[in-house]
Amino acid sequence: MSIAENLKLVRTSIASAAEKAGRDPSSVRLVAVTKTWPPEIIREVIAAGQLALGENKVQELLEKVGVLPADLEWHLIGHLQQNKTRKVLPYCALIHSVDSADLAAQINRIAGELGRTAKVLLQVNVASDDAKFGFPLGEVRRVFGDLLTLPNLEIRGLMTVPPYEPDLEKVRPHFSALRRLRDELAATHHCDLPELSMGMSHDFAVAIEEGATLVRIGSSIFGHR
Repeated sequence: MSIAENLKLVRTSIASAAEKAGRDPSSVRLVAVTKTWPPEIIREVIAAGQLALGENKVQELLEKVGVLPADLEWHLIGHLQQNKTRKVLPYCALIHSVDSADLAAQINRIAGELGRTAKVLLQVNVASDDAKFGFPLGEVRRVFGDLLTLPNLEIRGLMTVPPYEPDLEKVRPHFSALRRLRDELAATHHCDLPELSMGMSHDFAVAIEEGATLVRIGSSIFGHR
């Protein structure tokens, strides 16, 4: 099947999962993960109307920004090293992977120097997985109030990357835990946290059932390299 056909199937599956959960399908946005794919392949998904694209690495994102249309909405979904913040900040609509208070402070400082507000998600290591980046649950609760005071940072919500699990019912608790944490932080700090970035190609339907507003899908659209 073509990339356009795959994209159509993914969008249909997203809508079905949302409807199953009693949600408006428009409340879930697709971020097409383009990591490792060259511009000529990415242009196929753009031609099919998918403009929100996600990259894991700063260098790869910057290379693609330079050769693809200017009206794309770039999301950084991978780990961000502090020394690359200045390079990537002007091009990101949303950084999903703010995983420490130090990184948040760095983004805030550089955003201020650039005269902009950086929209970010806090990455939470819900599973306490040593192989994953993210705030531990206890730490995000402890520092969240301080992060809200950073003037050039707009915290839009939370993100997580759970361990890969073929049994989707075993991954569901990670998604529900992130949703509960988001609701707790929003209520405690009287703030709006509309976004939950969770769910990839194999588990996005369950993530949507548990409240995902952003799903990050690559292989179901592009296939495997």
